[in-house]
Amino acid sequence: MSDTPTVAVFRPDDDRLEQAVAFLEDRNAEPIPDPMLAVEETGATPRTDADYVVFTSKTGAELIADAGWKPHGETVCAIGPATAGALRAEGYAVDHVPDEYTSSGLVASLGRSAEPRSAEGASGDEPRARVDGARVEIARSDHGSPVLLEGLEDAGAYVHETILYRLVRPTKSGESAELAAEGGLDAACFTSSLTVEHFLEAAAERGIREAAITGLDGAVVGVIGEPTRETAAAHGVDVDLVASEATFDRLATETVDAVTDGD
Repeated sequence: MSDTPTVAVFRPDDDRLEQAVAFLEDRNAEPIPDPMLAVEETGATPRTDADYVVFTSKTGAELIADAGWKPHGETVCAIGPATAGALRAEGYAVDHVPDEYTSSGLVASLGRSAEPRSAEGASGDEPRARVDGARVEIARSDHGSPVLLEGLEDAGAYVHETILYRLVRPTKSGESAELAAEGGLDAACFTSSLTVEHFLEAAAERGIREAAITGLDGAVVGVIGEPTRETAAAHGVDVDLVASEATFDRLATETVDAVTDGD
């Protein structure tokens, strides 16, 4: 490996990719930008009769703003600080962000006990979840984790999902797969299960799927969360690290550190 490790990054081809490239360059890495996600808008907007509305991405925040969606007294929830920041940048107030920036973290925070079931709060009453009996609207992509829907339903919520956009693979993706197959990739930062799947689809189209997986075995593979690790493992990709926080900056920092520490 050279003094400047090559690091594949799969963010959508917008300001997120630009920021990711700049972030990696600041850490003396050579970014290999290879967008594995593109957005197809559905034109849908969140329902307005919910008690809670949940947003899971920056893209979703921008799309609802473009569509002119207005909250109607709902508790607005964001899955993490990036989504919360995007919502606030569009002029929305954010009422709730979980401590753990994942679907399971959001389920855990909204499912925490709020008050006893009895109005008197007598001893022995079972605590009720915060969303028990509430209407929860989840506005996200077509590839959202079922953990969020199932977890909130288990907590007693009436859950409705609105698909704001679909995530598809760009037709020109795959440069990083070719580099991996050639043994020229030092690291990869997978930010979702879908980026793993699309990477392997792009490799398969080129007839280099197994070679690309072998190339990843010789690189540092970092992922943004446990679901992404599970997807990678299911497809035969060994994961070296799961980011300690579900943000790209933490993922990129820890991945680059793992590459350089292994020299």
